[in-house]
Amino acid sequence: MTPGRDLAERFGLEEAPDLEPRYNIAPTQLVAVIRLDRDTLKRRLVLVKWGLVPYWSKDASTGQKMINARAESAAQKPAFRSAFKFKRCLVLADGFYQWKKGKVGKQPYLFKMADGSPFAFAGLWERWTSPEREVIESCALLTTEANEIMKPIHDRMPVILHPKNFDVWLDPKIKDPSILKPLLHPYPSNEMVAFPVSDKVNKASYDGPYCVEAVSVEE
Repeated sequence: MTPGRDLAERFGLEEAPDLEPRYNIAPTQLVAVIRLDRDTLKRRLVLVKWGLVPYWSKDASTGQKMINARAESAAQKPAFRSAFKFKRCLVLADGFYQWKKGKVGKQPYLFKMADGSPFAFAGLWERWTSPEREVIESCALLTTEANEIMKPIHDRMPVILHPKNFDVWLDPKIKDPSILKPLLHPYPSNEMVAFPVSDKVNKASYDGPYCVEAVSVEE
């Protein structure tokens, strides 16, 4: 887990966040996102639920099905188009898992930056209020076609934003999909590494440094 001071420096935060290390975050759990504060227009880190609940939804359980959004169509989809226009965010990570189908089940692989640095997924967030006035903030990750390192595992991957594009992605004045969509492309394979990890990460309750340790598997 990247120290808070390093996150603050890399992502332009005024204060170093105090985050509990996590190694196996599952949908509906809390993730760290960065968005612009509406009043100060400065970057702020907050925790939101993974699984976007549209503001117009009648039920918060909608979020269980909205963990990802296709970059190619999110700007037009009813569940995501408002967030695509008004509520974009950076979802912070040190790595992510993807599963490869095998003869005896699915083998998880960990994908991360080759230099071990933290990075940001392109995310959308929403604020939903229940009839009882309960407020839930939630997010979804944008996905795109797989790059070369991902293709042997899966045909899709989350959009990893290049740091030079953070300002544009977060800018609330930019609403035109023709400006935003070109940012949502597969990340260069030569800057990433991938390796198999224990299939115990298939359980959301399995969380610890051992989750990100490489294991040997038979192909």
